[in-house]
Amino acid sequence: MLATLLISAILGLSQPPVVPVVEEGIKGYVPSAAVVAAKEQFRDDKFGVFIHWGVYSMLAQGEWVMHQQNVPYEEYSQYPGGFYPSRFDAAQWVRQIKASGAKYITITSRHHDGFSMFATKASPYNVVDATPFGRDPIKELADACHAEGIGLNFYYSLLDWGRDDYPRGDGNPKADYAHYLDFMCEQITELLTQYGPIGCIWFDGDWAKIKKPEEGKDLVVDFDWGYERIYKLIHSLQPSCLVANNHHRVPIPGEDIQVFERDIPGENGAGYSRTSHISQDLALETCKTLNDNWGYNLKDPKWKSVPDLLRTLVSIAGRNANLLLNVGPGPDGTIPAGSVERLAAMGEWMAANGESIYGTRATLLKPQPWGVVTHKEGKIFLHVLEMPENGTITLPFTLKVKKGHVKAFGSGTPLPFKKTKTDFTVQVPADADCSTDYIIEIDL
Repeated sequence: MLATLLISAILGLSQPPVVPVVEEGIKGYVPSAAVVAAKEQFRDDKFGVFIHWGVYSMLAQGEWVMHQQNVPYEEYSQYPGGFYPSRFDAAQWVRQIKASGAKYITITSRHHDGFSMFATKASPYNVVDATPFGRDPIKELADACHAEGIGLNFYYSLLDWGRDDYPRGDGNPKADYAHYLDFMCEQITELLTQYGPIGCIWFDGDWAKIKKPEEGKDLVVDFDWGYERIYKLIHSLQPSCLVANNHHRVPIPGEDIQVFERDIPGENGAGYSRTSHISQDLALETCKTLNDNWGYNLKDPKWKSVPDLLRTLVSIAGRNANLLLNVGPGPDGTIPAGSVERLAAMGEWMAANGESIYGTRATLLKPQPWGVVTHKEGKIFLHVLEMPENGTITLPFTLKVKKGHVKAFGSGTPLPFKKTKTDFTVQVPADADCSTDYIIEIDL
């Protein structure tokens, strides 16, 4: 289908008309007290680690390899027979991730290839029944997370490149979405009843277009996924479990987290978002990669630097959002050294500076050319990412602050400030190192 679309674009051929389907989610949805509390805890956490891991890691070309390399499903579905991650150690994963300063993990329980990385009775196409490994890595990870006090979330793909009942874009004649929806709900029930407390179900794939014949024409439609049933099921099984959906559009009732893929909220630099809307009543999360791929890719050396990763984390926190930073374990079950090194370095910085990130909000001042502002009870933190003009930061509000209460974070060195009835200015030292983040603490 991608090849057809590409040829059509080059030749200037007309595309099938897109017919939107109104998806209302849970009508009249009002978050429960449990959900409200869970959203606040999620906002406090600020930093999580994404894990994309599956059979596709064996091919070392990313999680979309089946689709991008046109591997027939009949062939791809045989690969689990050779999947044996002999070095997988859930406890080690959790230790490495906890050392980064991350507060939660979101792992792919089932990706677009349809292979379930957990013990499921809904399909034999899973890591326990279809591989010589024969173990449930999700169960082992859940146990390790609960032991270490790390939150656990599940990514779950709405689309499936292999199942006959999924209404694929090729006009699959065997499509039976009612049956497929039953299958998904059965798996979601398993995920929320077999692995202890789960913080979030993180959906992906809504953006897939379904091609349907109508009156002799091919129509590409935004599909009605039956979210009312799915979201109600989640909230009924675990009342504090949050719902996130990476659908790149305005969130619908029943969702608790708005997702921004590869983007700082509101910027749409990656071009995925179909809206500039930011839902202030929802928790916000940006997911990004450490290199260029989500799944393990042996030929991807484009690692982001630690300062760039930290500046991204700070910039996102300064927009009242969380960063979900991805790792793609290899087929042996280990997290690549490049990922481990960067996570460890971020952990060192967070150990020293996390007070200015964890538990903060960013509602006092929108992002500025020089950086961002976070705050918590009794404290304001100015994150200086670029030296301001004349070295002066002016806040458009006044503060009741005593001498010595404006200081360089960490060292405690007092910084000069002035206050009027309408604004508050702070002088940044000329030798301040803004290459990562120069933090100014204001004690109220």
